[in-house]
Amino acid sequence: MSAQQHDPQSTARPPLSAFDLTGKVAIITGSSRGIGRSIAEHMARAGARVVISSRKQASCEAVAEAIRAEGGEAIAVPANISKRDELYHLADHTQATWGAVDILVCNAASNPYFGPMAGEGLTDAVFDKIMHNNVLNNLRLINRVAPGMATRGGGAIIIVSSIGGLRGDGLLGVYNMSKAADMQLVRNLAIEWGHANIRVNAIAPGLIKTDFARALWSNPELKERLEQVTPLGRIGEPDDIGPIAVMLSARAGAFITGQVLVADGGVTSAAAW
Repeated sequence: MSAQQHDPQSTARPPLSAFDLTGKVAIITGSSRGIGRSIAEHMARAGARVVISSRKQASCEAVAEAIRAEGGEAIAVPANISKRDELYHLADHTQATWGAVDILVCNAASNPYFGPMAGEGLTDAVFDKIMHNNVLNNLRLINRVAPGMATRGGGAIIIVSSIGGLRGDGLLGVYNMSKAADMQLVRNLAIEWGHANIRVNAIAPGLIKTDFARALWSNPELKERLEQVTPLGRIGEPDDIGPIAVMLSARAGAFITGQVLVADGGVTSAAAW
């Protein structure tokens, strides 16, 4: 038999897909809608068992049921990202149910203030809430799951940041500060956990058509202006982000850590005029 001929009796297994997540367990916060839901759906299609989490049980269960109806595996574990004990329950319940957490996606975030940093609405309480929810509690949840990942030989952690963390803004300054902090968080944690084969990265989306960003894309004039300065000529969809998270979690991303992957249709590469 020549080297080019196929032996139907061969017992050699075909190589695994570089994007296969079969057997992995993934927690995705803020996954009842938008970017988080897309990430959960794409990971489930890649074979992962996914944990749907946001504040409301009914919303989480609806997404989990839709994934199960497609043939995937999913459970719903609600958690409010502002409450440390609920985040710890999310991690611990997942571990108790499926025995592992291989992938963690910190997608949920808060932005209770839209305005200048000198504005009266930016109280200490508002500032603290943004930083607490978007940075500190990401770190808390990561610290809850990373030791278990290390024990099992590795894992993947992703924080969904924003291109706002790369640029100044007159109305989203504090929110963007939190997203810049998340970018630094992944760089630090990539160093701290690299020895354990835990990869830590961020995705920085541009404007994505989600409820969270509705104020930006629901205004036809503003949406048109944004599309005009985007090289691809459109705003993003949640499904532009979901597959990136799969790549970063799978063999395809095995040598990527401490990085911020920008997915913005080219906005941050375009001239400002």
